[in-house]
Amino acid sequence: MIGLDNLKPAKDSKHRKKIVGRGVGSGHGRTSTRGSKGQKSRSGDGSKKIGFEGGQMPIFRRIPKRGFNNRFRKKYEIVNIGSLNKFEANTEISLSVLKEAGIVAKGKLLKILGVGDIKKSLTVKANAFSKSALDKIKSADGKAEVVK
Repeated sequence: MIGLDNLKPAKDSKHRKKIVGRGVGSGHGRTSTRGSKGQKSRSGDGSKKIGFEGGQMPIFRRIPKRGFNNRFRKKYEIVNIGSLNKFEANTEISLSVLKEAGIVAKGKLLKILGVGDIKKSLTVKANAFSKSALDKIKSADGKAEVVK
């Protein structure tokens, strides 16, 4: 009868750990089952860097690279002026207000572009404005404040 009191491993499921490097007489001596010569036979050389292709020129060095990637560029959250019509007149609009309204998802810098028309007088605080956006805000008797 099988129960918790007489459990044992299945037949042939337990294997003895291979003991290597204990002399020629053991059968696993001298090269210790690693074979002779080569990268995997040496100590500490079994693992390679990511992208290593066995000494062949790696793909990321073979493919041409073009252009310049500026690490210090400013990434602006862009909002078109037409989407500011949903706010009440004489409202002060900033990045935090736009985040609460769901117009902007994330980001630290805000730029207002002049796509669309604005019909209300608003005070808009942003890090940058396009020239057409400034003109449209001024023509609607609003204020545009540049925040640093």
